[in-house]
Amino acid sequence: MISGITVGGIIFAVLLVMLVVRVPIGIAMFISGAGGYLYLTDGNLMPLLNTLKSTAYARLSNYDLAVLPLFMLMGQFATHGGLSRSLFRFVSAFLGHRRGGVAMAAVGACAGFGAICGSSLATAATMGQVALPELRRHGYAGSLATGALAAGGTLGIMIPPSVPLVIYAILTQESIGKLFMAAVLPGIIAMVGYMLVIQIIVGMKPHMGPAGARVAWPERIKSLVEVLPVLLVFVVVIVGIYGGWANPTEAAAIGAAACGILAVVSGGMRGKGLLDSALGTATATAMIFLVLMGADMLNTSLALSQMPGELATWVKDSGLPPLLVLTMILLIYIFLGCVMDSLAMILLTIPIFYPMVMGLDFFGLGQTDKSIWFGILALMVVEIGLVHPPVGMNVYIINRLAKDVPLVETFKGVMPFLASDFLRIVLLVAFPSVSLVLVRTFG
Repeated sequence: MISGITVGGIIFAVLLVMLVVRVPIGIAMFISGAGGYLYLTDGNLMPLLNTLKSTAYARLSNYDLAVLPLFMLMGQFATHGGLSRSLFRFVSAFLGHRRGGVAMAAVGACAGFGAICGSSLATAATMGQVALPELRRHGYAGSLATGALAAGGTLGIMIPPSVPLVIYAILTQESIGKLFMAAVLPGIIAMVGYMLVIQIIVGMKPHMGPAGARVAWPERIKSLVEVLPVLLVFVVVIVGIYGGWANPTEAAAIGAAACGILAVVSGGMRGKGLLDSALGTATATAMIFLVLMGADMLNTSLALSQMPGELATWVKDSGLPPLLVLTMILLIYIFLGCVMDSLAMILLTIPIFYPMVMGLDFFGLGQTDKSIWFGILALMVVEIGLVHPPVGMNVYIINRLAKDVPLVETFKGVMPFLASDFLRIVLLVAFPSVSLVLVRTFG
């Protein structure tokens, strides 16, 4: 009898082969999962059909998932309504006169846009269109300009609301509000870390990031007034969820409506923008749900093989130090970032890694604290996959916008930011309280 771990390994091997030949991730997970299920049920088709019927209904009728298209719509309104330009003007007004300040402003604007978007790719694409012309106009080196924007785009999923965190919460039955609160401080640390990287680079090579003109205080105040409604939307959504007066779906609906009103009132969005926002939301939601269906099929077959349970038991009985196990898991995430996107990684790995982590002792953390801490760590390592070679989807998005910058220069440009990412992961692994302090304070 083949062990569950062996069956699971074969399923994963088939999945990776399909990814190599560029089969879409949702379809690849569905096919490998369905094949594994048929093998484990001796080729009997009826159990598979019954499973498909029940899992499809259970997934599509899940009320919690309604939050995803609403957050997507909020991001679309922000994109098509020109709110990203207001954010960039605001941060640039206060930092643009410093050496490297325009690149820092781009990172800060990415963080602000991520607070109303929830998608890394959308943040990178939108802020790239807004900030790249300004970076070029100020004479920034191509590697620094594109590297800063590619790295800054990852803040779209680090700063809440975050689509991968919502998926993690649903998979682990964790509180979305607590996860969002836990991500705030690591997200701020990520933003500050990227700005420090820019400061170090321009300190060593001043020609890479020339200083811009100083903006007068009246203009700074005006930019602040323009961006205040956007900040208010973020505060209402996060405080609403964590304060308990609105569940995540209601808070997302309020945020989407507020962003839509702001986009219309500011004059940045008209009928075509509204239609484009609806179509963009529908397309992104359909893609996410296709990946969810594929992941459900794959995870059902893995559960039937008993692979996650066997792995968790093996790790628990192996005597390996918990931090070594965690390090191996984080390295696997970095490897997977070479072949798949962030959402697929979360869906694919959490059902396997989560039981392993929850069965180990880390600094005496309770189950809830451990669950939240691991969720933030997983999110940060998944975020690295968006910028490290050879895939780095954010890198490709920014490079397509900056056609005059060779791809290799953009990858060189993100390397110092990756060093910042690794230091931040070490910090959060060594000090879990960094991600838990706000949850414990306001919980």
